[in-house]
Amino acid sequence: MSETVELLKLLADPTRLRLIHLLQGDELSVAELQEVLNMGQSRISSHLALLRQAGTVVDRKDGKRSFYRLGRGLSAAGRRLLDTTLETTRDEEEIVEDRRHLERILERRRQQSEQYFNEVAGRLGKNYCPGRSWEAIGHFLLFLTPAIDIADLGAGEGVLSQLLARQAKRVWCIDNSPRMVEVGTELARTHGIDNLEYRLGDIEAVPLAPESVDLALLSQALHHAQHPQKAISESFRILRPGGHVAIIDLLEHQFERARELYADRWLGFTHNQIYAYLADAGFTGISVETVSREPQEPHFETILARGTKPL
Repeated sequence: MSETVELLKLLADPTRLRLIHLLQGDELSVAELQEVLNMGQSRISSHLALLRQAGTVVDRKDGKRSFYRLGRGLSAAGRRLLDTTLETTRDEEEIVEDRRHLERILERRRQQSEQYFNEVAGRLGKNYCPGRSWEAIGHFLLFLTPAIDIADLGAGEGVLSQLLARQAKRVWCIDNSPRMVEVGTELARTHGIDNLEYRLGDIEAVPLAPESVDLALLSQALHHAQHPQKAISESFRILRPGGHVAIIDLLEHQFERARELYADRWLGFTHNQIYAYLADAGFTGISVETVSREPQEPHFETILARGTKPL
């Protein structure tokens, strides 16, 4: 039997016609359709099954619930027939009444969402939120990295660099540990990252040419430097005019055991120290701020600093 005849049979049933009218816009669950139509679940599900079989509606699973919407499986002729039927019946009393009930349900949806965010406003960053982690946010932000040349100074195994390399033009990893260079190089090769290269060298004497990169990173590396000012001056040297330096390091603390536990030379830095290092190196547009504090003792705090090499 032709699609047109089958569609006419489907549309001839008042309940199915009401369902199709409701499913033109938002996806609706069976429970929501029950509330609008004031009908039992089994009756509505039976009609939806027939409509789905004909390609008139489609469903989407979301956990234990199914949501339905108007499908796109009809031919052009079938779609014209459906559109004509919907247009000529839109002012029927039951259809108008259904739209009014539907608007009430959709408004309730909006109010529930608004109520939740009103309640957690000011606390969203402190409360648990499914899927909202700094790791996920970091991956998201890394996708915004432009196609530029980057130097990761004191790169370690290069976890950050490997992420940046997905978008960057080229990434240079500088580290003074032969073993770190070996491990980082092998990790890059294993992951098929061919625009990342390790070089053995000190962050106080970076083995890169002057004005060769657009972004220099010092991520938890500065407190291992013998002379932090030299490391920042080196970042200035290798940056092209208009390039940027980004520093993540520890705020000054009194946890002396960090020297033996983590081979730290400096117990963090004050905001003023970092600002002075950047200014003395020649950077402008400098900002220094504390961005996090660990909840466990000794409550390490993290500084984020930025600067730009003048044009």
